[in-house]
Amino acid sequence: MTEPSRKKIGVEVSIAVSEAVKQCDVDVVSAYPITPQTHIVEHLAELVAQGELDAEFVPVESEHSAMSVCAGSVAAGARTFTSTASQGLALMAEIVYCVSAMRLPIVMVVANRSLSSPLSIWNDHSDAMMVRDSGWIQVFVENGQESYDHIFWCFRVAEDEKSLHPVMLNMDGFILTHTIEPIEYWEDEMVKKYLPPFQPKFRLHPEHPLTMGAFGPPEIFTECKKAQDQALIATMPVIEKAWEEMEKICGRKYSAVETYRAEDAKTLLVTMGSFSETARVAIDEMRETGEEIGLVSLRLWRPFPFEKFRNAVKNAENLIVIDRAMVFGGPGGPVASEIRSALYSGKKRPRIVNFIAGLAGRDVQPDDFYQMVQHAKTKIKDGTEDEYEIYGVRE
Repeated sequence: MTEPSRKKIGVEVSIAVSEAVKQCDVDVVSAYPITPQTHIVEHLAELVAQGELDAEFVPVESEHSAMSVCAGSVAAGARTFTSTASQGLALMAEIVYCVSAMRLPIVMVVANRSLSSPLSIWNDHSDAMMVRDSGWIQVFVENGQESYDHIFWCFRVAEDEKSLHPVMLNMDGFILTHTIEPIEYWEDEMVKKYLPPFQPKFRLHPEHPLTMGAFGPPEIFTECKKAQDQALIATMPVIEKAWEEMEKICGRKYSAVETYRAEDAKTLLVTMGSFSETARVAIDEMRETGEEIGLVSLRLWRPFPFEKFRNAVKNAENLIVIDRAMVFGGPGGPVASEIRSALYSGKKRPRIVNFIAGLAGRDVQPDDFYQMVQHAKTKIKDGTEDEYEIYGVRE
């Protein structure tokens, strides 16, 4: 294993992400400012203006235009990056669906923020869940170091000729984007070793015309969607290999599903994003009081890691799934619904209790996880575990 660099720099996570994008030597950045992702593209604009990054920075009038520019640039063979959040992602959603169907390997950071209304600039996962079925590879990170490392991973996975898919990096707005953390930067030689130059399999060129995203009549549309689904599922080996090779480069190990003190746990918390670190603190405290509890952290959201998740929870009696988004009029949060579906056909299924917490940045402390665990015990005893609950609602 390559010995990682040990130098750490205290830096705002958004700036670290921008520096990673620079180290990837992108060709085009197109974005529109929206809180809380603005610092990412502001810093990239500075790097381009100062000559530190040889790229085209395209300021546009909306997020819809930003993703449209990205689609054109990557289709022409340029390594391309963008970033957005919340209502910006909602506005660009039309093109978000287009680029995945056309297999255009754009990398986008989503600084997760709640969707309006009421207006909020604070963090939850409602924006990511809005585009859950858009056909992008989607990952969630827990801290600043993971955010920085995964920029390299995103380009590596997106541009691999066995993948050729856009990749969405979800990082919690403000909780991560505006926090200063110690970040261990990669040396440029490490990046070059890990991330090869972008060699597009198909490229728009006036001398070699081709068509992307043409009209699909009913006679072929279903087959196109089946092929798209199969192609996304087939990215899993590329995803896993990219994490394995990242460990060899920087010494940090990542996986689609990660566990903490889960081997002997009867009850498992299930989380995504920065909640996972807070949950670990709560688990350590509960373990000291004799609670048989652990954590399953979902890093890969799409394609969903069915086999790894089922293996991670196979010995658990209870799962407490913490969602950070609503499904209005539905059976609970989107992650809990997904997990119920994933485990439905199993011979032995754990009981699943679903809490929705932390909407629009409402603070969730270690004691809140403890309270949810105690409440879950009551719900299981009463036989009401199938009824989801929004945690902390004031009467």
